[in-house]
Amino acid sequence: MKKLEERILHDGNVLGENILKVDSFLTHQVDFSLMKEIGRVFADRFRESGITKVVTIEASGIAPAVYTAEALGVPMIFAKKAKNITMTEGILTAEVYSFTKQVTSTVSIAGKFLSPSDKVLVIDDFLANGQAAKGLVEIIRQAGASVEAIGIVIEKSFQSGRKLLEDDGQRVVSLARIEKFENGKVVFGKADA
Repeated sequence: MKKLEERILHDGNVLGENILKVDSFLTHQVDFSLMKEIGRVFADRFRESGITKVVTIEASGIAPAVYTAEALGVPMIFAKKAKNITMTEGILTAEVYSFTKQVTSTVSIAGKFLSPSDKVLVIDDFLANGQAAKGLVEIIRQAGASVEAIGIVIEKSFQSGRKLLEDDGQRVVSLARIEKFENGKVVFGKADA
């Protein structure tokens, strides 16, 4: 997605060898017009797939996921990283390692929001090592639902996430694929959408 790539080049900051900071439009402050466009692109790509739910993990995946769900006219569910006192029964969980935070969290979704008849589109902000998406796939499978595809806003193709997910039989579609960081700059590869 050309507009997303341009925004990454303009506002993204490369930190070290493998971190991209995009907090001015995605991971802290949200550019709603860009997220709305991202949602439309994902919706157009998966409109014929019969998607019934869009699933993500809090927090940075929520904005692109909610706009995708809106464009598809289906509910959006986000996995919580901390269980609260109102989540008391039928909870589906998975362990997820965060590459940027370097911590493992138990993420959960109330099982009543997913059913075996659901066709789910997973949306997330980044794909690095694939652990967040893998955890969501695990939760969706626990519910007996099917994962139709995994939509990623920004993929770091030089890391192992895509391979992990594709080896599990998942279809991965990324709007911006970063091939490498070179001298503090982003080098893009060919995106899927």
